[in-house]
This record gives sequence, structure tokens and C-alpha cells, in this order.
Amino acid sequence: MAEIVSLADAVARAVHDGDSVAMEGFTHLIPFAAGREVIRQRRRDLTLIRMTPDVIYDQLIGAGCASRLIFSWGGNPGVGSLHRFRDAVEHGWPGPLQLEEHSHAGMANRYVAGASGVPFAILRGYSGTGLEGLPGLDGQPAIRSVTCPFTGERLTAVAALNPDVAVIHAQRADRAGNVQLWGITGVQKEAVLSAQRSIATVEEIVDELRPEPGAIVLPSWVVDYVAAAPGGSHPSYALGYSARDNEYYQAWDAISRDRERFRRWLAEEVYGETGSLAGAGAGEGGCGP
Repeated sequence: MAEIVSLADAVARAVHDGDSVAMEGFTHLIPFAAGREVIRQRRRDLTLIRMTPDVIYDQLIGAGCASRLIFSWGGNPGVGSLHRFRDAVEHGWPGPLQLEEHSHAGMANRYVAGASGVPFAILRGYSGTGLEGLPGLDGQPAIRSVTCPFTGERLTAVAALNPDVAVIHAQRADRAGNVQLWGITGVQKEAVLSAQRSIATVEEIVDELRPEPGAIVLPSWVVDYVAAAPGGSHPSYALGYSARDNEYYQAWDAISRDRERFRRWLAEEVYGETGSLAGAGAGEGGCGP
């Protein structure tokens, strides 16, 4: 059953060094507040999992939280590259980053398999891409060709995803810990159901959940921790509560291009060390590319 706790307590209890962590949310409901709390608690050696790693993972990678990334697309949406991501891959700063890349369909099916309690999913994608049989982060292929036992058709099998922790943002939860989200829901439900532990940050905690068109309700027995975090998806948006902050995404491009400017942002905006780079946790070095 879900416990309603502070965000700091939720991260302290659920996210540990070396964990595989999926932070999902597509276009809106991206759990930025939770991501910054993971940085603030200086988690290290994480395997980050996300269908579309964007600014939230650029921040975590730049802060030195991640050593591995499983993903299907990466970029600053509508703006360009993720410069902290690129710096880690191209120059090993603040540390090397191992990658395992999939298609959107592959990642979605991997979450579904994990949520369904089966070891793999079947799809028609990947054929001819050259990704079949390539080793994943564990050294074993995460994409394999298989033959359908009924038709003889050659298909693709993708290994299930079962993260140690799933983190999502939603609009509401009630006091029993039932979590309600609506709008573009992406793979948040599947991520929570596939994970060993889960955190849901919410815009508000209410006495009773009201029906909303197309809403999903995650019952309290599938969520471990619920934390109130109003505005917790900023700079993305929460449908019905906030608008997307496009200027933030544009500003991030300049902040993230330069290592020293990024370290100042980290110290001031995450660690609260105004005017100081101490404890930024991003290592030493000059400007990135």
C-alpha cells in the first residue's frame, strides 16, 4: 500500500546507488522535481531508463548520477542536442556513460512485458536495423530474432524491463494513495507495474478523486510512495494544472553547453549554494563542446 511521504523521504527510501531507475512521462507529467531530488541526494552509478531522455536526464547525467542509459531517443525537444549527455558520451565527463538504444516500439513493448510478468515481448520491428543480437548493457542481446511457432514468421523478441524503481508525476492522489493521471499518459502505468518499487509525485493530494475523461487510476497497492510536489513537472506541464515553459527549454541549451555554467546552475538551482560551485558533484574540467 502506498505511503504518503515527503519527496525527500520517498527518494531516500526508494532510490539507491546502483539502481536501475525509470522516470517516465511523455511531453507532460515529466517528474523533474523527483529528478532534482535524486541529484540533491547525490545518488551514483544509476542505470537510467526512459523512452525519451530529454532535459531531466541531461541534468542527472551532468550531475554524475548515471553510468548507464537505456533509451529510444534523446534530445532537448524543439531545441536540439542534450549537451551534458553528449559530453558524457563523447568525452566521459563527468564520467563515462554506457548506452543501450532501442526504438520507441521496442521500449514500450519491453515495459509491457515487464508489467505483464513475462520475460520478453514480440514485435515486427528492428528487422534489417542491425540491432538484433547486439549485446545490451548486461552483455547479453536485448533484441533477438525468433520464429513464430504457429506461422513460421520471423519476428523480434525484446527482453522485459523490470526497473528497480519507477518514478512518475501525476495530477492527483487521494489520501489512501490512489494516483490519478490524464492527458498524454505514455508508459507511466506500465513503468510502475514493471518496477520493484515506485514513486508518484502529484500536483495535489485530495480527499476524493473526481472522474476525468481518459484518466488512469493507479491503485494504492501498486504504488509504494506518494509525495505532493506542486509544479513537480516543470518545465514540462501537467494538463489541467500548468503550461509548458518553452523558455526554460531554450535557456537550457545555453546552460548545458558549458561545463562551468552547468556547474553554477547545479550549485545554485539544485544544491542551493548561491555563488558557490562547492559540492556541485560534476567533477573538474573546462568547457564542453
